[in-house]
Amino acid sequence: MLSLVCPLCQQPLQAEDRQWRCSTGHNFDQARQGYLNLLPVQHKRSRQPGDTPGMLDCRQAFLDAGHYLPVSERINQLLQQGQPHQLLDIGCGEGWYSARLQQALPDTEMAGLDISKEAILRACRRSRQIQWLVGSSARLPVADASVDALLCVFSPWFAGECRRVLRPGGRLLLVGPHEDHLLSLRQRLYDRVNPTPDLLGELPEGFGIVSDELLRYPLSLPATDLANLIGMTPHSFRSHPERQQALIESGLADLQVAMRLLLLQRH
Repeated sequence: MLSLVCPLCQQPLQAEDRQWRCSTGHNFDQARQGYLNLLPVQHKRSRQPGDTPGMLDCRQAFLDAGHYLPVSERINQLLQQGQPHQLLDIGCGEGWYSARLQQALPDTEMAGLDISKEAILRACRRSRQIQWLVGSSARLPVADASVDALLCVFSPWFAGECRRVLRPGGRLLLVGPHEDHLLSLRQRLYDRVNPTPDLLGELPEGFGIVSDELLRYPLSLPATDLANLIGMTPHSFRSHPERQQALIESGLADLQVAMRLLLLQRH
């Protein structure tokens, strides 16, 4: 189990039955579903932060259909290389990548964190072997230098926090879109396709690059799965519904996955 700290005062948390307490008197109840909510109200930027239930429904259906299996397999291979004892999946969503990674690393103590309580509730139904946390990636409720590996798939990350919680030699795997990712989809949904933000930008202080690779493969989707792909992304509310429906009805023959996997190591 990961070494957790209080999100209010950063003192170590200790479990007492189904309650977690710090030395200053803050306490947090573990939910009956198994997760621990370490996101104080004052750290929320909205009433229900994170993805909407509709987006989660679409993502769960799309991932369960296996369309991103090659991505998951490569994530597992890259993280197996370091043989981590403790691993945290930042922005784990409903836990699809985390659960598959836990199967590949059965001896690793694994936790998944997401700002969405609804996502974590779904993650609890995926696996009871993983420590599920509601929390913010901007304020990771994890002790300094206590984690061997971090995973971040299509989610915000903060270099200072990642550096703080990783042990020296610990690894951070970032997974995000290359500029060509789902390009034909974006070209059909918008008059102008905006550039894809760089996954890394400048290399943050305290990290070195272990590997940097591009995973590319074609994606052939029936109408239902194409609708789920659109529905699980911001395209669902940024693009016109009429364009979405026309694209779902016509299909898309030249769709391609292009994901960048960047493995960093803390000095």
